Amino acid sequence: MTTPAHIAMFSIAAHGHVNPSLEVIRELVARGHRVTYAIPPAFAEKVAAAGAEPKLWNSTLPGPDADPEAWGSTLLDNVEPFLADAVQALPQLTEAYQGDEPDLVLHDIASYPARVLAHRWGVPAISLSPCMVAWEGYEQEVAEPMWEEPKKTERGRAYYERFHAWLAENGITQHPDPFVGRPDRSLVLIPKALQPNADRVDESVHSFVGACQADRTGEGDWQRPADAEKVVLVSLGSAFTKQPAFYRECVRAFGDLPGWHLVLQIGRHVDPADLGDVPADVEVRSWVPQLAILKQADLFVTHAGAGGSQEGLATATPMIAVPQAADQFGNADMLQALGVARHLATEEATAETLRETALALVDDPEVAARLKDIQAGMAGEGGTRRAADLVEAELRAARA
Repeated sequence: MTTPAHIAMFSIAAHGHVNPSLEVIRELVARGHRVTYAIPPAFAEKVAAAGAEPKLWNSTLPGPDADPEAWGSTLLDNVEPFLADAVQALPQLTEAYQGDEPDLVLHDIASYPARVLAHRWGVPAISLSPCMVAWEGYEQEVAEPMWEEPKKTERGRAYYERFHAWLAENGITQHPDPFVGRPDRSLVLIPKALQPNADRVDESVHSFVGACQADRTGEGDWQRPADAEKVVLVSLGSAFTKQPAFYRECVRAFGDLPGWHLVLQIGRHVDPADLGDVPADVEVRSWVPQLAILKQADLFVTHAGAGGSQEGLATATPMIAVPQAADQFGNADMLQALGVARHLATEEATAETLRETALALVDDPEVAARLKDIQAGMAGEGGTRRAADLVEAELRAARA
């Protein structure tokens, strides 16, 4: 039995970063721990529903419903806002926790202030990673080639100088790269099957607990039409959804395919009128209860975000992966390598290619068999309960 503790969770206001942590939080609260959750106001209600006490702070990052173009297009466009946000958030979070310091810090990979505060408070910090983690050799194989050109620019050098200075101000001598990418302890909230080079991941640091999913009926239900022989869900997630041309290709691919029913999630940045004439067997929604649909679907056309990818695996649904940004390209490759998906670039995802790929996937018994094997393996990874057990083990070790 672990003595109840104050556990503080830190994240950013993004569905793909908050949602994976919520069931771990709910389980820790059920075990008697007091959990605070540092989060911008847009997610206060959601974290409170999991049993945590919101500690609110104001972020300068694009919000969960922001236009995808707000994130820019280059590596430095993507990383600079996170550092700027961390610098301005730290004083807010320091004040929010003044006199209420936790016994242990949990943090999303994008929450840099969390590691600074854990260092300041002298308490353990555990990363809850909603996506792949670095393996032995990651820096040489991925990070160094990716940063080679940006580091030669004045802007790139200035970014690292700012990061070094901020860490030094807070008593941290670590280089920014391992500070961001090499946590002391990490729970990986994806199936090990989705992790590239999993055999080279240090499992004394990173524990794969798999998907921490729960009853999601609160998000709404969905009923498969009685006359639907096949159901396909198309969703590019919550962030990079401004793709009207792609959605039109999906309507062309599946809208008139005999016996098929298409559920098309278009997000908040596309007007349904931009899709033109939509056949009766096509549902167009700005948001859908994704897991409820996947439990009944025959095919998932996905951006291959970590959350969507593992939901496709958990429901044993064949996938067409059309990645849009960040880790989605690597996830798409992993899904294809597992033999359960096909990776298509957005520009390749024409109606003809989508239809041909879909028909090949849904009728392939080998794809179905691989999905069932992966689904069974995921069930044995432990999920929410194991994640909470590992958090409590770190608490006991810190108190020993």
